[in-house]
Amino acid sequence: MAAGLLGIFLGGLGIHKFYLGRNNPGLIMLLVTLIGGILIIPALVMGIIGLIEGIIYLTKTDEQFYDEYVLHKKDWF
Repeated sequence: MAAGLLGIFLGGLGIHKFYLGRNNPGLIMLLVTLIGGILIIPALVMGIIGLIEGIIYLTKTDEQFYDEYVLHKKDWF
């Protein structure tokens, strides 16, 4: 539940990825948002990706979430 809420509210910064221990995707999202913030569009895209991932996380059962994101370490969506 925490990862889903982080994805919805702070998704553009990749905080939900760091929370799940997926540092490389989290760093990619953070850097694209910070560096791309000058252009607005990349930061907006990362925010939308974070929102979508947060919703996906919250709609999965605990077993599905654990299987996909903890055991199989799925990075994106």
